[in-house]
Amino acid sequence: MLDIKFIRENPEEVKKALKNRSANFDVDYLLQLDEKRRGKIKEVDDLRAHQNTLSEEIQKLKGDAKTHKVEESRGLKVKLGEAEFELKALDAEFYASMRKIPNMPLESVPVGKDEWENKVLREVGKKPKFKFAPKDYMEIAVDLDLIDTERAAKVSGSRFGYIKNEAALLEFALVQLAFERLTKHEFVPVVPPVLIKEEMMRGMGYVDSENDLAERYCFPEDKQFLVGTSEQSVGPMHKDEVFKEDELSKRYAAFSTCFRREAGSYGKDTHGILRVHQFDKIEMFSFAKPEDSVGEHELLLKMEEELMQALELPYRVVALCTGDLSQPSAATFDIEAWLPGQNNGKGEYRETHSSSNTTDYQARRLNVKYRSKTGKAEFVHMLNGTAFAIGRMLIAIIENYQQEDGSVEIPKVLQKYMGGIKIINKKQETSSKN
Repeated sequence: MLDIKFIRENPEEVKKALKNRSANFDVDYLLQLDEKRRGKIKEVDDLRAHQNTLSEEIQKLKGDAKTHKVEESRGLKVKLGEAEFELKALDAEFYASMRKIPNMPLESVPVGKDEWENKVLREVGKKPKFKFAPKDYMEIAVDLDLIDTERAAKVSGSRFGYIKNEAALLEFALVQLAFERLTKHEFVPVVPPVLIKEEMMRGMGYVDSENDLAERYCFPEDKQFLVGTSEQSVGPMHKDEVFKEDELSKRYAAFSTCFRREAGSYGKDTHGILRVHQFDKIEMFSFAKPEDSVGEHELLLKMEEELMQALELPYRVVALCTGDLSQPSAATFDIEAWLPGQNNGKGEYRETHSSSNTTDYQARRLNVKYRSKTGKAEFVHMLNGTAFAIGRMLIAIIENYQQEDGSVEIPKVLQKYMGGIKIINKKQETSSKN
């Protein structure tokens, strides 16, 4: 969440940021609520102080004087109870309102209403040129028995898929490649829990709106959520902890299965595994000093680009505009891979990676700090970035490495993890089944 002191001192700046984000939030009402709450806090503190004074006086008195003070104390106790009840209600409303305010975009973020006003920063790599009409990945995957959504629908429902044969080997080849590259940059490999407490999901800022809540798989009786991305369980690892300054930046590379309802995408991308309820992902996460977070964000993007370049996949880098940022994000870059088989073989870019700097927005909620050399404890900045969203990487590889005979080449960088397999074809598919 934002710092209420900053909001008090800079209300117009906050209003401008909210307008740029197309966010509907009443800053003036929040400030009125804050003032009322602070007044009630003072009232409660004054009543408690008066009650303590009366208790000390009663101990020294006798007779009628004591009886009078006891009666006064009883009346004060009732008044204090009423004030504490009112404060509790104000606290609940105040913090609920504070949790609804999105993060302040960094100055570098382009101003825009929605995804159509995002800014393409660069295009990288050569798009493949085929002497044949490129196919959609599912046509290839079904023919090679790599992905089975029909049986998955029978077993689990729509938006699920079985990843099979060489595609399953490709998944773990991608995992090995990512961990091999990331550990060289001090990313600690971790396999986190996929079920987290409600308070932790709330601390990460992903259940504050009805739209966000609709995306989550929730177990109300247990007050737990399934994660929609690995960062949601990695960020809370250090809740209520204080880093030493020389421990930062603290980096993790997390592999986990992720779950999303895709509530806002009914009728969209229902074909194949581009948008599914369950997928595997390797996520980068970093805890950084505030002055280092912009540079740390650049590092996350650099790692994403290195991984894409290692796979020799064409892509473009996009800076999200203010209106397209997620609630916790202060700045986000997306990488969109070129998928030549999409759009009836004409090709199109689709998102495969995203990296965000959430500044101290999540750290305030989770109370994650670091102690500087001066001894002062300050909130860290928290950042996240996709290394590989496995399903979408499989799509990109299948479409970009497809051959005229229906086979698929394995990217050279992955071949050493594939047990000698350099190309996926029907012959290998048959032998793998036997």
